[in-house]
Amino acid sequence: MVQSYHPLRIFAGSAHPALAREIAEILHVRLGASTTQRMPDSEIHVMLEEVVRDQDIFFIQPCSEPVNEHLVELLLYLDAFRRASAHTVSVVIPYFPYARQERMAKGRESISARVVANMVEMGGARRVIYVDIHNRAIQGFFNVPVDPLSAVPLLADYFRTPEYADAAIVSPDVGRASMAGKYAELLNLPLVVMHKRRTNFTTTETTHVVGDIQGRRPIIIDDVMAGGSVLKQVDALYQAGAEGKACFAITHPVLLPTALERLAADDRIERLVVTNTLPIAAEKYSPKLVVLSVAPLLADIIHRIYRGESISSHLVLS
Repeated sequence: MVQSYHPLRIFAGSAHPALAREIAEILHVRLGASTTQRMPDSEIHVMLEEVVRDQDIFFIQPCSEPVNEHLVELLLYLDAFRRASAHTVSVVIPYFPYARQERMAKGRESISARVVANMVEMGGARRVIYVDIHNRAIQGFFNVPVDPLSAVPLLADYFRTPEYADAAIVSPDVGRASMAGKYAELLNLPLVVMHKRRTNFTTTETTHVVGDIQGRRPIIIDDVMAGGSVLKQVDALYQAGAEGKACFAITHPVLLPTALERLAADDRIERLVVTNTLPIAAEKYSPKLVVLSVAPLLADIIHRIYRGESISSHLVLS
């Protein structure tokens, strides 16, 4: 075990200060003082309000809506820490932006996730930490250490009760089958995979269901819920013989208005279980919504990294 001689400091941008405060409280570290201002011409100004020279900084900033503002704010803070002579700066980005634009699906497209990775690395981040990224290959876009964490064990624990003994874990598409397999393994439940076809940039349709959902309660998993297209897939499950109320387990609750409308309108959906990798505005709360905190996971990772201890048990490696 290596003991650092550089003080541990936690700072946060404006995206999710509540999560940063919770992490700091768990670590018994005071949250660093800083300010972010939106100027009249829409520019962003950031300022560190205290000395950070020769300190090990962990900066908390999920890139939630407005995504571009919070991304630029992150980059400006990286520059401020570098100019203030911080020893190291590790960025904790629970929700990594542009992760669904990680390849060229058609010609003449930007690989936006790679652009973001380049900016964060060139801005001075010595380490990057994120949770349940859409495509794990994004780790290879970086030349600095990356810690790909998962909230699957946290979410799976919620369903570890007799109430869900007759459930089945459902992957909404082939791409999420590996993630769904982790849920199924942790909960000792059968795995069902839905196949879907994308009809345009924003719309998909389910073509068939693979696996035995007959008489079972569906728990549909995914990494992100934005517009809520996955909510429409319950139709195919009940047509295939699913019974009981459906539940969803989602790491990142973007929750656009269409998702909230679909959630409220469908009586077959009992519960949407999410984490607080993103802040959830008051207008997005619903009686069906359950929010679990990733702060203990992130605090433990920060503590282990700072102390030079192994974090392999928390990483997504396969």
